[in-house]
Order: sequence, then C-alpha cells, then structure tokens
Amino acid sequence: MSNPVISIVDDDMSVRTATDNLVRSLGYAVQTYASAEEFLHSPQLDDTSCVIADVRMPAMSGLDLQARLIADGRRVPFIFITAFSVETDRARAMEAGAICFLIKPFDGDALVKCLDAALARQGTTTSA
Repeated sequence: MSNPVISIVDDDMSVRTATDNLVRSLGYAVQTYASAEEFLHSPQLDDTSCVIADVRMPAMSGLDLQARLIADGRRVPFIFITAFSVETDRARAMEAGAICFLIKPFDGDALVKCLDAALARQGTTTSA
C-alpha cells in the first residue's frame, strides 16, 4: 500500500478534526469516525494501516475496539489518545500491542513519531 490509510476514532469532533488535519498534512489518507461502531461498520475497515482512537467513548471504548479487532484476527496498530491518564487503561492498551498511549493535549511531534513506529511495525511505507 503506497499511501497508508489512518483511521481516527474519537467522539470529540474538535479532536477528530485537529488530528485529521495533522495526519493529512503528513500526506496520509485519513478516515474519521465519531464512534467505534461507525468504524467497525465502515467499508475502510480492511484498508486501515493504523487506528488512532480515543480511550473513553460512549457505547464502545477504544480499548474494547482494540480487543474486538484482535478477536476478529485483525492486527492493526493502535495509537491511543485520552484525556484521562489511568494506568490500568494504559497497561491494558500496551499489553494488547498498542504503539503509543498519548495524553490530551498531546504534542503533534509525539503523534508523528507514534505513526512512524506504527507504520514501520506494519511494514507500510511511511513516505507520502
């Protein structure tokens, strides 16, 4: 895949928009979703190279989304973002293979480094 697809899943529209703008500025294709359920039902599910997800969302959390994808045999890298620095959430995410666990507001450079690591792990080219 020459242009990785990054899926952003966050119930906060302002965070989705800001993250979308940053990732697009790097040259990646981006899809945004307001919920984990919306992402799970999207036609881009199989095209996703990396998921950037909020930890705490209504109905299905980002952690539950990660667990669901793993249970379904989908090993897509996850970058978690959260406003709540809860060690048990971080530990659960990292034990399940998350690349990064960023606390909002996070530095754009930190997200770029996480994306580079996630795409390198996938074996996806990072040059846009």
